[in-house]
Amino acid sequence: METTQELIAASAKYLANTYARFPIVLVKGQGVRLWDSDGKEYLDFVGGIAVDALGHCHPRMVEAIRAQAETLIHVSNLYHIEPQIRLARLLCEHSFADRAFFCNSGAEANEAAIKLARKYAKDHWSTDRFEIIVMRHSFHGRTLATVTATGNEKYWHGFEPLMPGFKHVPYNDLQAVERAIDSRTCAVLVEPVQGEGGVNVPGDDYLPGLRRLCDQAGILLILDEVQSGMGRTGKLFAYQHWGVEPDIMTLAKALAGGIPVGAMLAREAVAASFVPGSHASTFGGTPFVSAVAHAVVSTIIQEDLPGTAARVGKYFLDRLASLKARYRIVTAVRGVGLILGLEVSVPARSIVAGCMERGLLVLTAGDHVVRFVPPLIVSEAEVDQAVGILDAVLGGLPQ
Repeated sequence: METTQELIAASAKYLANTYARFPIVLVKGQGVRLWDSDGKEYLDFVGGIAVDALGHCHPRMVEAIRAQAETLIHVSNLYHIEPQIRLARLLCEHSFADRAFFCNSGAEANEAAIKLARKYAKDHWSTDRFEIIVMRHSFHGRTLATVTATGNEKYWHGFEPLMPGFKHVPYNDLQAVERAIDSRTCAVLVEPVQGEGGVNVPGDDYLPGLRRLCDQAGILLILDEVQSGMGRTGKLFAYQHWGVEPDIMTLAKALAGGIPVGAMLAREAVAASFVPGSHASTFGGTPFVSAVAHAVVSTIIQEDLPGTAARVGKYFLDRLASLKARYRIVTAVRGVGLILGLEVSVPARSIVAGCMERGLLVLTAGDHVVRFVPPLIVSEAEVDQAVGILDAVLGGLPQ
């Protein structure tokens, strides 16, 4: 059995140096808890970065994995796939959408959305209508197109020239979007709630305003719900908070609870621009991943985990607000459901490290925001434990 230090040394030797990893090796999980290779227990408020909606080793997910692994793992999209059909129907019946396309990640789902928007524009308007308006401080993925769409220059460096066809404007600013729309615009792409960009929740008029602007200009509204979807905000999909519907929506992260999958959902009239040969994915919607995703989504719906996220999230937000009242270095608390942020005047990574030392895993959203995206099964007692650890870390810092 290799020691923790031997494993970390092997990681440094053999893996591409693309992550600033913390010096622990996680080996086991159950519910909202994780254990490392030294046997230390952690309360997990990272959830695989908003992925582990059902926590770790949820029995319904484990059973779906076992049953499908014994039945059929992969064929290809040359054939009809029963679990994929059932998953598409489940997602469409519980959303605005009529059609689903499956891929492997959020970035790929956003790539599909970008391609569909451009194809729709060519089919219905003109060949020079291809630009997409995107928001500053957004995050849409790491492929060349989605990193260009991402409104954060730190992700661009070294990869220039970037893809043409994206116009960045401030988030939560309807006038900026209105000014940016012109004869080349084919769509607006936005996260209903920005996660990586700092846990930013828009004003009540923002999403309805975007829908109105898109309708007036005859362009598409694309919502990136890769992080905000699947119950995270207290609704199954974040757009439901504002009573609007997009033309295209992207999902990933929590969709299969940790098994890689992405989905692009669209209205019938828009989806019709994808015909055989327009787009494809070898591993998109395999029998295995579709069966697991169906079990995860069904559990989220049947156990009303969006309701849990709303209730426990409100409790959590109130507890964070009590910390803001006590510590001057806490400058803001914000979020909705179980995507919450604590803005601080010190480097957020130092708080993340302090929490980890005390057995709580959290993450950052930019340099000065601590982000909390625990599994949707988290309890108020576990929130109390997490806030107690966070309180101890903040109390040990200069105010």
